[in-house]
Amino acid sequence: QVQLVESGGGSVQAGGSLRLSCAASGRASSPYAVGWFRQAPGKEREFVAAISWRGGSTYYADSVKGRFTIPRDNAKNTVYQQMNSLKPEDTAVYYCAARYGYTIVVATSEYTYWGQGTQVTVSS
Repeated sequence: QVQLVESGGGSVQAGGSLRLSCAASGRASSPYAVGWFRQAPGKEREFVAAISWRGGSTYYADSVKGRFTIPRDNAKNTVYQQMNSLKPEDTAVYYCAARYGYTIVVATSEYTYWGQGTQVTVSS
C-alpha cells in the first residue's frame, strides 16, 4: 500500500500563491495516479486536480483551471499542487489521494489511499 503525507498549507492573502506537496512512501514504485481534493467547512469533499502515473495526463476542476497546476516528480515520489491567484473560496483542507493504475479519475470513491490533509486559508 501507499502512505501519503501532505505539506505546504498555510495562510495567504487573496491573489497569493502556495505550493502543496504530497510525498508517497510504501509501495510507491508501482504505477499510481494521484488526485487532489479539498473540503471546506460544511461542504462535501470535492475534486480539484489529478495527474496520471507518468504525468502525461492531467485534469482540473473548472474552478481552478488556469490557476492550479499539478506537477509530479516520480524520482522523489512526490506530487505537487501549485496554487496561484488564490481566492477566499479556495479556503479548505486539501487532501491528496492515490490509486494504483495509469488512468486518472475524479470520484473520491475511486481512490484507495489518502493523506491526512493540510489547511489552506485565503483571506480577502
